[in-house]
Amino acid sequence: MNTATLKSSATKSNNLLKPTNLMLAGLVVVLIAPMVAPTYTVTLLNYIGLYALVVLGLVLLTGVGGMTSFGQAAFVGLGAYSTAYLTTTQQLPEWLAFTAGSPWAGLAMGLLLTAAVALFLGAVTLKLSGHYLPLGTIAWGISLYYLFGTMSSMGGHTGVSGLPSLSIFGIELDKGEKIYYLIWAVLAVAILITRNLLNSREGRAIRALKGGQLMAESMGVNTFRSKMVIFLISAIFAAISGWLYAHTQRFVNPTPFGLHMGIDYLFMALIGGVGSVWGALLGAGVLTMLKQWLQDLLPMILGSDGQYETIVFGLLIVVMMQRWPGGLMGLLAKLVPAKYRDHSDLTLNDDAAELPRRELPKAGDLVLEACDVTRKFGGLVANNQMNLQLHAGEILALIGPNGAGKSTMFNQLSSVDTPTEGEVKFMGQSLKGKSSREVAQMGMSRTFQHVKLLPTMTVLENVALGAHMRGSKGVVPAALHLEREEEQRLLKEAKHQLERVGLGDFLYEEAGSLALGQQRILEIARALCADPCVLLLDEPAAGLRFKEKKALADLLTKLRGEGMAILLVEHDMDFVMGLVDRIVVMEFGTKIAEGLPEEIQTNPAVLEAYLGGAE
Repeated sequence: MNTATLKSSATKSNNLLKPTNLMLAGLVVVLIAPMVAPTYTVTLLNYIGLYALVVLGLVLLTGVGGMTSFGQAAFVGLGAYSTAYLTTTQQLPEWLAFTAGSPWAGLAMGLLLTAAVALFLGAVTLKLSGHYLPLGTIAWGISLYYLFGTMSSMGGHTGVSGLPSLSIFGIELDKGEKIYYLIWAVLAVAILITRNLLNSREGRAIRALKGGQLMAESMGVNTFRSKMVIFLISAIFAAISGWLYAHTQRFVNPTPFGLHMGIDYLFMALIGGVGSVWGALLGAGVLTMLKQWLQDLLPMILGSDGQYETIVFGLLIVVMMQRWPGGLMGLLAKLVPAKYRDHSDLTLNDDAAELPRRELPKAGDLVLEACDVTRKFGGLVANNQMNLQLHAGEILALIGPNGAGKSTMFNQLSSVDTPTEGEVKFMGQSLKGKSSREVAQMGMSRTFQHVKLLPTMTVLENVALGAHMRGSKGVVPAALHLEREEEQRLLKEAKHQLERVGLGDFLYEEAGSLALGQQRILEIARALCADPCVLLLDEPAAGLRFKEKKALADLLTKLRGEGMAILLVEHDMDFVMGLVDRIVVMEFGTKIAEGLPEEIQTNPAVLEAYLGGAE
């Protein structure tokens, strides 16, 4: 075989790995499956589609949002029992009589009931953190399961039968081969909606929930709202799956809606790849097929019946979490050449309109003031009667030895923490009772001492998160991709700020792959994307090389010239002394000096505080 033939074969192989080609191939398989597969296989495919719809919600909730839920099966039950009640009850109440027992009215009723229950449970459960959150989902999951079993009108634990088949345009979907297309069409729409949502302004806020809530709030994201959004969407997906299940089986009892099924859904998400949209489909397919295979094989090997497959699944999950935490999709993704990985949702339009700019205060105007700020942690006084002022068009440095209370003061100024006594004023307004999100909306942006970014998201997306407050399109436009014009404006702004700080060549790189110094610069670009009038920088020069520090100093000097007020906490004295206008020095939580750089360098109190070497 000659070289040209080898190259041609390689090209064909790579083309097959393109995401669009893989999706088209999968679509063809889905369309022809009922025509060529036996009835038993079609039944399994129906279950896979139904399970994948529920697992898709778990991808949003657990994989993306970082909130583990064992209760999704209960939402499936709400969808199933709602339509069962409406379509099998002989004498409906007057207020439901107009539905005439229609399965489609059952869908509407199920969605409304599920949304109401999800909003209530979410308002209570999502305020929990750590292990209390999954325990909370177990509690209400078990409660709803037993509720289904105690409803005598629905047959209790025996269940209710006689549900009608679905009908579309006069076509009765009374066989598995017929309802198959509806199940997979609904799943396809759900996948499209989920992908659209995640690749949007709202999606970036949702993706910031896992490991970046403090940062996201400081960028103006309402993290509790984002949690409620994905909790509600995941519940609705589960309810739709329950509705389809009820009219596929035409029989409903509580068994498929218990805690054990909630655990199975989590298994599916973990096996497929809990952070992957396509992992929901892969996990549902693998677990369903593997379960059937093991149920047939293990009794033959062990010589007795039993739920041995559960033991195998448990061991499989342990091994996967140790060796392949990204699931099967994580393994498959490595097979796709980097040049074929889909960045189509991040295509930039350089002709997009500019975002409106905030009018900066006049040079010299007082923009930020700390008035007798004291912060106590029990008997420890971290800040004691601290006073400082920051004016528009100046750079103020806050310095001091380790343990001086600089970071605590920084958090008081940005409303991440609340003073025990005294107050902070921003643009003439007291920040008492205001959250960091509200302060960000007023025009203050910040970076963090320990870099806070989303490592698996691209550099461009991380910085675009900073512009969250400058967009307004909500969840529905995002899910339907009706916010593309605004999205292009936000991405264009992110690109502009990245080019401004010298990271324009890294737009599509994963943020976690950057060097520490570059990650700090990325944080500054993200903060600038919010279009602030006050910029708080926590050790911005840490980890930077000489030329990078020079470029950062030039950028901050330019921002000062534009009228921005900048406060920075820094340990690099050479960097500070050659850049800032004024310096405030802290020791043991108290201000010991304030003045021009040349005054601070000769101040006896400062020299004594730094005796033995500056930080």
